[in-house]
Amino acid sequence: MSKYRAPLHPDAPLKLNSHHRPISRRDLIAQGFRTGGATLTGASLLTLLAGNANAALSPDINAMRQACGIASQGAGKIPFICFDLAGGANIAGSNVLVGGAGGQLDTLSASGYTKQGLPGDMTPDSSTGDFVNRDLGLAFHTDSGMLRGILERVAPGTAAAVNGAVIPARSENDTGNNPHNPMYGINRAGANGSLLSLIGSRASDSGGNSMAPSMLINPEARPTKVDRPSDVTGLVDVGDLVSLLSQSDTVAVMESMVRLSNAKLGAVDTGSNRDAALKELMRCGYVKSADLADRFGNPAAIDPIADADIVGPGGIFSFDEFDNDSEFRKTASVMKLVMSGYAGAGTITMGGYDYHTGDRSTGEIRDLRAGRCIGACLEYAARMGVPVMIYVFSDGSVFSNGMIDDSVEGRGKGVWTGDNQQTAGSYFLVYNPNGRPSILGGSESAQAAHQQLGFMRSSGDVETASSPAANNVNLLVETLVLNYMALHGEQNLFSTLFPQHGLGNATALDRMTAMNPICDGTIGNLA
Repeated sequence: MSKYRAPLHPDAPLKLNSHHRPISRRDLIAQGFRTGGATLTGASLLTLLAGNANAALSPDINAMRQACGIASQGAGKIPFICFDLAGGANIAGSNVLVGGAGGQLDTLSASGYTKQGLPGDMTPDSSTGDFVNRDLGLAFHTDSGMLRGILERVAPGTAAAVNGAVIPARSENDTGNNPHNPMYGINRAGANGSLLSLIGSRASDSGGNSMAPSMLINPEARPTKVDRPSDVTGLVDVGDLVSLLSQSDTVAVMESMVRLSNAKLGAVDTGSNRDAALKELMRCGYVKSADLADRFGNPAAIDPIADADIVGPGGIFSFDEFDNDSEFRKTASVMKLVMSGYAGAGTITMGGYDYHTGDRSTGEIRDLRAGRCIGACLEYAARMGVPVMIYVFSDGSVFSNGMIDDSVEGRGKGVWTGDNQQTAGSYFLVYNPNGRPSILGGSESAQAAHQQLGFMRSSGDVETASSPAANNVNLLVETLVLNYMALHGEQNLFSTLFPQHGLGNATALDRMTAMNPICDGTIGNLA
C-alpha cells in the first residue's frame, strides 16, 4: 500500500523527477503548466443595445444567398469534436475496456490488468458482467473516471442514444510529434462551418497539442484558435448599425442595400470578359453583409455564456463551476461553434495528462474532469437535436506496477508509475438523436470485432499486428476518418478522397469500420 499523499488540484502542474524540465509549448501543456485561458467576458454595450427580434432574410435575398454559396448552418455533416489529452493519459483498461482478439470482454491476464491500473479485485469479468458498464454502448470499467464524468453531465435519454468503439494503438510518449489530430481529414470528408472550417483551443497548425498528418494539412482550412467565450464573440463584427437600430431593422436596411446594388450592377457593362465575375463578387459581398446582420446582429446568438442550455440553473454548467474552471469555458466555446454549424470540427486540448506521479488520485481527478467535458458535448448535442462524434486520444499512455493507492481519490486502484506507449489506445463516441447507433455485424462475436478495432495481448500491451492503426498513428487517423465517413453512408468514397491511404482493400476497410450509418450524406437525412 502506498504512502498517502494529498491529490493534486486538476490545474496543478506535474513536476516529474523522471522528466526533463519543460522546454517547449507542448512540454508545458503535457505537464499542465499551460491550460485554457482564464479570461471572462461580461455584457457589452452592443449586447445591451441590440434588438432581440429574430430577423429573417426576405425570400429574394435568401435565394441570392443560396446562389452565392453562403452556408447558413455549415455543410450538413455530423459535428465533430476531438479531445487531445496532452501528456499520455490512460485510456485502455481503467477507462475503456480493451480485450483480446474476441473483443472488449475477451479478458486479459491478471498481470495485464495490473499494468493497466486495475487490481485483482477490480478486473472485469465477462461471465458475470462485474466491473463492466455499457450505459454508453461501448464497454467502460464501472469505476472509470471518464465514465463517471460523462454520466454526471448527460441525461439518461442522451446516454441511451450513444455508442462507440475503441482502437488499441501505440503512440510515442510525451511528444507533440505524434500526428494524432484528424481534423484536416474530417474537413476533407466534407465537414465545414458557416463561419470557420476548423477551430482548436491551441494556436497551432492542428489546433491542438499533437500534430496533424502532414499529407492531410490544408493551409486554407487552418484551425482558428478558440478557447474562451471572448474568442467566440470576437469572431463576428456587424458594425455600429446594430447599436442604432433593432436587429430586424438592420437586416431590412442591409437588404435594401443588396437590392439597390444589384440594380446598379445590372445597368453596368464594362465590356470585359471579367464583367460577370466582378459583378458576382460585389453582389455576394452585399448579400454576405445582410446575412451576417441576420444571423449575428444579436450577439447572444453566438455567445456561449448567453446560452441557457450551456450555463445557468438549467444549463450543463452552473455559473459557479463555469466561472471557476477554464476547461469548462474552453469546452463550451468549442461545442457552441461546432454544434451550431458555425465551425465544421474542433479540437479541445486538455493539459496535464502526464500523470504518473506515484499516486492514482491525480490521474483519477483529471480523468473525471475530461469525462465531464466529453459529457457536456454529448448533452449539448442532445439539447440541440443534432448528432455528434467525439474522439478521445492522447500521446502515449501510462502503466502501473501494482502498488495500490487507497486514498479517497485513489479509489483503491494501481498508482501510475511511468510512461508506457504499449498500453495506449483511442476511442470515439457517437450520439444520434434518433436512437443508439448500431454496431456492424450480425452475430455478437462479429459486433465485438467491430466495436474494438484491433486488440491487446494478454500482457496488456497492444498487439501491433492486430490492425493497420495499431502501430502507425497516421493510419489511426485514417481509421477515424473512415469511421466518420461511414456514419454518413459514404465509406465507399474513402479511397477516392484519400487515394494514398494505407488501410488496405475494400474488405480491410469494412473490417476497420465500427458502425452502421446514422444519416444519408447529411444530418438532414438522419436514419
